[in-house]
Amino acid sequence: MASHNPVPDITVDTTYGVCAAVGFRAAGVEAGFKASGGKDLALVVNDGPEFNAAAVFTSNRVAAAPVHWSREVIRQGSSRAVILNSGGANACTGAQGFQNTHETAELVAEKLGVGAGDVVVCSTGLIGEQLPMDVMRAGIPPLTEALEAGPEAGKAAAEAIMTTDSVSKQACAARDGWTVGGIAKGAGMLAPGLATMLVVITTDAKLPADALDRALREACRVTFNRTDSDGCMSTNDTVALMASGASGNTADELEFTRALTAVCHSLAQQLITDAEGASHDIAITTVGAATETEAEDVSRTVSRSNLLKAAVFGNDPNWGRVLSAVGTTSAQFDPDQIDVTINGVMVCRNGAIGDSRDNVDMAAARAVDIVIDLKAGNHQATVWSNDLTHDYVEENSAYSS
Repeated sequence: MASHNPVPDITVDTTYGVCAAVGFRAAGVEAGFKASGGKDLALVVNDGPEFNAAAVFTSNRVAAAPVHWSREVIRQGSSRAVILNSGGANACTGAQGFQNTHETAELVAEKLGVGAGDVVVCSTGLIGEQLPMDVMRAGIPPLTEALEAGPEAGKAAAEAIMTTDSVSKQACAARDGWTVGGIAKGAGMLAPGLATMLVVITTDAKLPADALDRALREACRVTFNRTDSDGCMSTNDTVALMASGASGNTADELEFTRALTAVCHSLAQQLITDAEGASHDIAITTVGAATETEAEDVSRTVSRSNLLKAAVFGNDPNWGRVLSAVGTTSAQFDPDQIDVTINGVMVCRNGAIGDSRDNVDMAAARAVDIVIDLKAGNHQATVWSNDLTHDYVEENSAYSS
């Protein structure tokens, strides 16, 4: 989307997901969690021969019961399965909520012949209600019976984790002798904090857990952690990565990180494009920063300006709103040196009027590219966001009902 995109130039296929890698089965079924109907319970299983895993979670201090459970599971550096339900977040549900998570893991483990401590649990939906465990107990047997390898199984799992999503999201990248694939859900409440949304990623490469952890954190750092739809951090954010080693090929850690980053970037972009009610995808890149941290801070601050997001919705290249947001940061810059370019037109030059804003076309395409040059150094960072629309307000005003 952005001309300063830091993501590796690796071909990503969005028609395959978690079953693109060898050694994995998946399923998605309608259990009955969603009042509106449709698939709402998913399972991704690692059949080995290796079971190394890594995960990152929300940094929201009000974390959901599945996050607390799954953090403990992943400490051992391995996992055999990830179960995910939509239609209920199981967040802010107290001791009973944690017990429900534990029971969920036990039910899956019993069907798979593994330990409950091998099962990562994820939930998504409305906060502040107990999961209907009768639905979970009845749903897990047909879910495990539906487990299959192949693209249709992966797609079913991707569909089953949708909440306000309008489309399912999946991506994969095939490298020399091994593959990375993943699914994601999310269309709102997207803001980073180690991870964002619910994501399951699989690979058939042979890699130890510590290498998976390093690769995942770096991939998330420049993709999911820079995907900021509305500045609202979820209580349930989880990105889980499982490695089966079934390809028999050991991946170079750097090359694996590049492929993983490409897959994560594709999933993150799909989330932004499907953001609730959005009509524009916005890439905000800050260049010429003294540090990468300052570049990211500026881009993120601009991405969270409701004034700017509303202007983009109206196809208005209002660069004054960009500058006013930049000015609230602690980044190093001279206000009289900043340039702002919108869709290739430098509308602000040296902190003042640049080329005519009438030259900026924001209506012809969904993508909007904003580049801010601080002229204070050599670092840059991109944050991806979307506009603020009537539909976003309408959808989120009615979500709990």
